Amino acid sequence: MKTCIATDKAPKAVGPYSQAVRAGNMLFISGQLPLDPQTMEFVAGGVTEQTRRILANIAAILEAAGSSLAHVIKTTVMLKDMADFKAMNQAFAESFPTDPPARSTFQVGRLPLDAMVEIETVAVVPSCPSADREIPTSTC
Repeated sequence: MKTCIATDKAPKAVGPYSQAVRAGNMLFISGQLPLDPQTMEFVAGGVTEQTRRILANIAAILEAAGSSLAHVIKTTVMLKDMADFKAMNQAFAESFPTDPPARSTFQVGRLPLDAMVEIETVAVVPSCPSADREIPTSTC
């Protein structure tokens, strides 16, 4: 059984997909763009600011699912230009100061909405999420 995860603290999907899907204790987060969830516009700045915004969006989705950045096991980073790798990497390290996840990074021909970076994520959901909050889900 799969369960869709949705939160208004992260950008709404810009196509026919879920922000994240949970299957058992595994959470699969769709590729996130550097969109501000309130305005649905890209954040100002370059790849550093875009990476930070994406990771904040991912953290919001993880929280909605009862998880956190500490439980991320794999990310895939897609860059418009591999020349931005160092800046992306430094911003990425801010969110994962210890025990970082496994990661693949690729330069791609073009990203949705002409973003500079997109990140998809796989995480685990701890078996005992906080019982004092409701997790916003729907069955896919």
